[in-house]
This record gives sequence, C-alpha cells and structure tokens, in this order.
Amino acid sequence: MARIRQAQSGGGTQSPVLKPPKKKRKWLKRLIIAAVLIALILFVLSRCMAGGNAILGMAYIPSAAERRDMTVAVSGTGTIKPIDSYRVTALVRGEILEAPFQEGDTVHKDDLLFRVDAKSVETSIAQQESAIAQQESAIAQQEIALQQAQVNLNTLLKNQSDAGKNQRVEANAAGVVTEVYVEEGDMVAAGSPIADILDRDQMKLTLPFHSAEIAGLSVGQAATVSVDGTAGTIAGTIDHIAAADGVGPGGTLVRDVTLLVQNPGVLTDTSTGTASVGSVSCAGGGTFAYAARKQVIAKTSGELQSLTVQEGDRVYEGQLLGSFDATDMDGQIENARLTVRSAEISIQNARLSLQSARLSLQNAVDSLEDYSITSPIDGTIIEMNYKAGDNVDPSNTASTGISYMAVIYDMSALEFTMNIDELDINKVQVGQTVEIAADALDGRTFTGRVDAININGATQGGVTTYPVTIKVDNPEELLPGMNVSAKIVVEKAGSVLSVPVEAVSRGNIVTVAGPGALSEDGLSVVDPTKLQEVEVVLGRNDGAYIEVLEGLSEGDVVVTTVQPSTSMMF
Repeated sequence: MARIRQAQSGGGTQSPVLKPPKKKRKWLKRLIIAAVLIALILFVLSRCMAGGNAILGMAYIPSAAERRDMTVAVSGTGTIKPIDSYRVTALVRGEILEAPFQEGDTVHKDDLLFRVDAKSVETSIAQQESAIAQQESAIAQQEIALQQAQVNLNTLLKNQSDAGKNQRVEANAAGVVTEVYVEEGDMVAAGSPIADILDRDQMKLTLPFHSAEIAGLSVGQAATVSVDGTAGTIAGTIDHIAAADGVGPGGTLVRDVTLLVQNPGVLTDTSTGTASVGSVSCAGGGTFAYAARKQVIAKTSGELQSLTVQEGDRVYEGQLLGSFDATDMDGQIENARLTVRSAEISIQNARLSLQSARLSLQNAVDSLEDYSITSPIDGTIIEMNYKAGDNVDPSNTASTGISYMAVIYDMSALEFTMNIDELDINKVQVGQTVEIAADALDGRTFTGRVDAININGATQGGVTTYPVTIKVDNPEELLPGMNVSAKIVVEKAGSVLSVPVEAVSRGNIVTVAGPGALSEDGLSVVDPTKLQEVEVVLGRNDGAYIEVLEGLSEGDVVVTTVQPSTSMMF
C-alpha cells in the first residue's frame, strides 16, 4: 500500500490506476449468471402455476368419454374411369372406304366403324382357290398312278410264286389264231396281249321260244337247226335257257334259248337260222356266233424268247405257244416296290401342300374379316382419328403419331380403383357402401358400392396394398379422369362409448382426471397430481375416436398429454 501511495517528482508523471484482483471479478460474473437462471426458473414456474394446464413442459387436453355415432370406414383415392373402354386398332393396311361415325356418336356392339379396301386379299383368295382345285386334281391322278403301281407289284408277286408257269405262253382255248401281237425277241410287259384265239368249230345260236311252251325244254335237250339259205339241217343241243321272259313280236311273251351246234365249215358269225326242239318251234330267227373268243395275255415281263404260232394256226387249249426268257424277278419286284413307295410319297407331299394351301386360304378368308372393323362394345366414340379416304398402316404409327383409329367409352356406368392397405383389406367386402367426394366438384358427394376385390397385391416400401374396384351409383356430373377420395363404410357401429384416439397410449392405457384435477369449467388441468392411468378394453375406431368396451364410464374425463411448443412455454 505504501508503494501505491508513493508520489514521484518530476512533471508529466501520472498516478497508478486502482484495479480489483482477477479472482474477485470471476465470482462476480458467476453470481450474475446464477441470479438470471433463478429468475428464469421462477418465471417459468409462475407461468405454469398461473395457467394450470402445463407442468414441467407438458400440456393436457381434457375430453369426456361419451357415446358417439361411430362409422368405421377405410379411406383412399382413385381416378374415375368408364366401366368399359376400347381402343380400336387396325390389323391391315389400305384405304378406308367407309367411316360412318363421328366423335360423340353412340355405337352398339358389332356396328361397322371402318371398312378398308380388301381387293388384294379377295384376289389372293381367288388365286388360292384355283390352286387348291389344281392340287386336288393332281392328287387324284397320283392316286390312280399309285393304284396301277400297286396292281403291277401284286402281279409280280403272284408271278414270282408261279415263275416257271408264267414263263410259258399257253393257249387258253381251242380254236384258230386270228391275230398275233408280238414277235420273238420283243420285250413284253406283264398283262400285254400276245394273240387272239377264235373257236370256229362250234357255233352258238340264240332264239326266242314262246314262254307258254318253254316248260317242256331243258339244257342238253336235242334240237334241229335250220340254216337260212340252205336246204339241210344241223343237229344241236340246248346250251342255256334264259331265266326271265321278254316281249316278242306282237307283244307275245318269249324266252331266249341258246343252242350249241358243230360248225360244218360253212357257218360264220354272219349266218342266220331257226330251230325246233321236238314239236316246239322257235318264235323267231337269230344270228350265229362263235362259241369262244379268247385273248392270250403275258403273265410276266421280259423278253419273248420263242413264239411257235402265227395267224391261221389251229391250236388246242393248253398248247404251248411260246416262252419268256428267265428274268430277275427280285429286281422287278424291288423296282415295283420303289415305284409304289415313290407314288405314296408323292401323294403325301401333295396332300401336305394341299393342307398348307387350304390353311393359307383359311387365313386369307379370316383376314378378310379384319378389313371390316366393328365396335366390340356399346358406347360413345370419344376419339376418331381416321375418316373415309384416309390410308391406314399399322406399321407406320411412329411417323404418324396416331396409335388408335378410335376410342370408345361405355359411359353407362363409372368406376374407380382404390389401393387398400394390407391391415384393412380384410374389412372390405363386395357390396359395401362407399362415400365419394370429387376434387373437381366441391361440396358434391356421391355414393358407390364395392364391386370387386383383387387379391393380387403390390408391395412397395415394405407395405402391401390391394386394388379394390368401386362402382359409382349416381355418376351425374362425374367424368372420366376426375380424381376422387372415398371412404368404404365397413361398419356402422351406432352409438358407442368412445374417447379420442390420441388419448390412448401404450396400447390400452388412458389418463383419467380424478376429483380436483380440472378447473371449474373443465377445460384445463389445474392439479396434475390427481391424474391417474387406467387400463381399458378397446374396440372399433373411425380414425378420430375409439370405442371403449371396459374401464371407463360415460362422463369420465380423459386427458391427452401433448408436448407444448416453445411459444407455449415463453
């Protein structure tokens, strides 16, 4: 201190400034801060006590447990659309010849909307029909060729079993060789004629006899034959008697009788005559005919090695006329089999081609229907993109920018789809009433019904929803494309004891105001110490209120605890 008070001599000197110690300044600062905090706490407590509705940062909203009409509903949104719609597209290209309707017109199912020029298809159909007819004719000819090839194969197979016999050319009747068709060394095919044999030694004469006298005649009976132009007679026998009568000259009934006579050498197939059998005479004359005329046929194929007869020679039945050179029957048979198989394959291929042609024809006929475009539903045309004279080409929609020829809406009913949460979907049933409000029609309400529930859900963000279709009862001013909100009324609970949903905590706990907890007007909590937690049994809820089945009585007051904002505290 003495040093502080000391003065120094000399002008311009100053006395030192007195300053408190640093430790004393820190305590002063802490005292000021503590005073401010105490004042702030006292202010908050005074505000809380004065309001009676907030303690230690908590606020309380009282409400009475009372009976309310409760309607349980599931809410959602959707977009109005017609009950049915159809976008008309073209499957063919060409000029539109007819388009009788315009936008706004009403059409019925199967009404003609567009008719496209189909000349090219009609021409194709005619060409395919002609081609099919030609293929059918070709198949018929190939089947005939197959039959002939099969006959030739069967003949060769039969000849193979009688190879030795078939190599012999034998007379099949007695008589005179009238014509020879081949020569030695010729290559002859099986079935080809070799020679004709005529039996001139015996002649046949067929004559009519009266039916009334025929009963006395029999086969083998002797007859006397008169030859016209000669004075003599020839002996004969009855060879055959016809089974039925005929009509003779003058309308009389006659029956033919054939007589067999030996040719004395003067009879030919131009000679005529009559006959009698015992006392019975014929009713008319007749012309003689040779008794037998046969043709010798080759029974195998190959080279005719020998031929021992010529025209005019007389032969007897079974006489050897010539022979064939031995041939490789196995080779002939194999070739015949190949011919048959080739014919079969040709027919199979032709039938496949015919089937393909018929299918092409049917496709063309079916496609002809695509040129007449009809309405698939009853409805109203809301979009018409083509008219008569326009050319349509389905493959050119990218350049034209037109995807549809027309759009039709069935406006007889409207509907929309709501996506319902998986927690609520089991509450929804077909037929339930739906309350509807449209964003574009403020103040208007509509009703509807649940029409369908689709169980094919969609999951997003861990939540699954299911589409539910709602049909509107009274569309009136609603139009397709309008956005609507809706509530599906799943249950009308009637008057039930309920409290606000927010008053329930921890599942089934409510806070009840005991005596003295509320202000006189019952609008605020004045003594939170008289609040008590009660466990209740809960039932249905409508989103705002929840039903209380047990634990509360009507008139009990429950409080909802909320965290007040900073503006409420200060």
